[in-house]
Amino acid sequence: MGEILGFFHGGITVKDLQKSLKFYHDGLGLKVKFEKLLNGPYLRTVLDLKFDAINVAFLEVPGGGFIELLDYQGIEKLSAASRPCDFGGGHISFYVSKIDEIAEKMFKMGYIARSESCVDITEGPNAGGRSLYLLDPDGYPIELFMRPADA
Repeated sequence: MGEILGFFHGGITVKDLQKSLKFYHDGLGLKVKFEKLLNGPYLRTVLDLKFDAINVAFLEVPGGGFIELLDYQGIEKLSAASRPCDFGGGHISFYVSKIDEIAEKMFKMGYIARSESCVDITEGPNAGGRSLYLLDPDGYPIELFMRPADA
């Protein structure tokens, strides 16, 4: 029987690939593995969509896996931005060090978060850690998570 072998990537559909790369690469520091225009017919079949092409970038996540940014061309695009409590929504969480320094950098670059600053986690298995939900240029939530000191 087949089984899950590991994590490959998480995909995020974006409105403008270059604006999103400023957030994920310039801001968060994720390394661009490749950026390419894809238009293979298999994509239209597997996605069941009629579009011209997809501008795609794969960004390496330290420790393994990728974030895939997808900018569809030649098709109507609508925002899927949602609140964390809305079903069908989601978020990606990154382990970070020095969360306040990253937050300060992102705020100076003009990005916003759901809270005004990093928040101390006061209960549960991550008590003693810190968290921040940044919003990417399209409103997709990216959680920065700093582990508790004793983790």
